[in-house]
Amino acid sequence: MKKEFFTTHDGSFTLFIPEMNETYHSKFGAINEAMHVFIHSGLEQMNKPVIKILEIGFGTGLNAFLTAKFFFNQKRIAEIYYESIEKFPLEEEIYKKLNYAETDEENRLFLQMHQADWNRDAELFPGFVLHKKKTDLIDFYSDKQFDLVYFDAFAPNKQEELWTVEIFRNLYNHMNKKGILVTYSAKGQVRRNMLEAGFYVERIPGPPGKREMLRAVKN
Repeated sequence: MKKEFFTTHDGSFTLFIPEMNETYHSKFGAINEAMHVFIHSGLEQMNKPVIKILEIGFGTGLNAFLTAKFFFNQKRIAEIYYESIEKFPLEEEIYKKLNYAETDEENRLFLQMHQADWNRDAELFPGFVLHKKKTDLIDFYSDKQFDLVYFDAFAPNKQEELWTVEIFRNLYNHMNKKGILVTYSAKGQVRRNMLEAGFYVERIPGPPGKREMLRAVKN
């Protein structure tokens, strides 16, 4: 599918797919959205020294990059294992133009994430392991149990098949007790599907431009 660069309100890039009339991130700010939904509402809520994270949709690599930056700049978390699934990885000519890094060192990390081998562990720096899986969410299976899930699939009205009870039940079964799942979506049907899958679900304040988002907890 064709992808076009789009500058969001905070100056960071996202990608627009004309065929789907969909962007990878909020037009109100790609970095702002990712920080609010996944870092502040998810990762910062973790109170464990060792955390296993599952990301649904590696996409531009922004969530993984911000997670690695957060880990590198704090002392509370000792280890992060970060598993991310993606069916359609970005081409090199695209990810090299994304403007998320602020320094040369950060840019090297960002490129290292994209260039890491698929379906293999890659220790990017001590304590942080990235494992990218080239697969479809519908076929997802892991031998790991996760503490935190970043659910960042395309919107429910674009890929309805990825927001079903069956999908959320599979994720529920891959999570540790008290594990957290966060997503930018606040749709009523998504919430009902999560509830049916077994989660406790709450609506919390959303990122810029969005009133609410969902956070689910495995009971």
